[in-house]
Amino acid sequence: MSEGIDRVRRRVLGSTLATLAAPGALMAGIAHGQVGKHMPTARLPDEGKMPSLDGATGWLNTAPLTAPGLLGKVVLIDIWTYTCINWLRTLPYVRSWAGKYKDQGLVTIGVHSPEFEFEKNVDNIKRAVTEMKIDFPVAIDSNFAIWRALRNAYWPALYLVDAKGRIRYHHFGEGEYDRSEMAIQQLLTDAGVSGIDRKLVAVAGSGAEAAPDWMNLRSPENYIGYERTENFAGGAVRNKRDVYTAPVRLGLNQWALSGDWTMKKGLAALNAPNGRIVNQFHARDLHLVMGPSTQGASVRFRVTIDGQPPRADRGVDVDEAGNGTVSHQRLHQLIRQKSPIQDRRFEVEFLDAGVEAFSFTFG
Repeated sequence: MSEGIDRVRRRVLGSTLATLAAPGALMAGIAHGQVGKHMPTARLPDEGKMPSLDGATGWLNTAPLTAPGLLGKVVLIDIWTYTCINWLRTLPYVRSWAGKYKDQGLVTIGVHSPEFEFEKNVDNIKRAVTEMKIDFPVAIDSNFAIWRALRNAYWPALYLVDAKGRIRYHHFGEGEYDRSEMAIQQLLTDAGVSGIDRKLVAVAGSGAEAAPDWMNLRSPENYIGYERTENFAGGAVRNKRDVYTAPVRLGLNQWALSGDWTMKKGLAALNAPNGRIVNQFHARDLHLVMGPSTQGASVRFRVTIDGQPPRADRGVDVDEAGNGTVSHQRLHQLIRQKSPIQDRRFEVEFLDAGVEAFSFTFG
């Protein structure tokens, strides 16, 4: 993936964290019900013609769709990649809108534009679509043809197209759910649909789809490969095996390796059992994008928080003792703290060799 695309996703996440001091800003996410009652009933602007969908490298849940074939329908285009935590937290809304308005003429299309190389693997995408209960059409955009046709720069990104094939609304990142749904309703009304249920959807995501705890989020996303990582404690030996030792103490948002690892451009690969990743963080949730280096393999791991099993602070991918298994390349939720949220030392020890770790995200 191009360097430019990577950088803009970081900018989205940075803006999200910045809104802790300004919770009314675009990326902060607005509490359900607060936007809609203040939203003016102004005409939505014309942002240009819906681009071609012909660049998709494949389709799931449907035969291939075309822009001309969608004329007369209101179309929601959702740009996503399956390990993106920011997109995962919008999915309950997109899923609900797709179901609620399908019979009234809304066509929802998920455009899967990958960040990591393994997200181009069609079997990985199919597994994510099944596990995440996505039943609306999905365009596989592994060459970024639709992404570029939309001149997009963000995950997630939402575009609404009217029945005449014109883009009339967009939103980048999380939040603004009421405003987005009201735009759907307006375009359906403009298309002549009557009897629309004006009550806005109310969703409560679970697991990694749950809304973040913005007020306690003080740890930003961090990549693990040497190209884009920040706050790595110790020097990284690039593209060669080395034995690392984690410091006894880490500053907030520092991270470290322990054991026999190879630090690569976009990931860290464990060469021998009992390697560890350590992170000093401040957030309710901690996620790690990781997977086995060999397709079909599995790697056992154990998580601790401040040296103890997570118990009630466990994420959905570990048990109370902190035990879990990596069997697929995906985002794993390892910690979900109960209140109060404070600085904590997270460690994950891999009992087997053969894991690849790509990035930390928080919520």
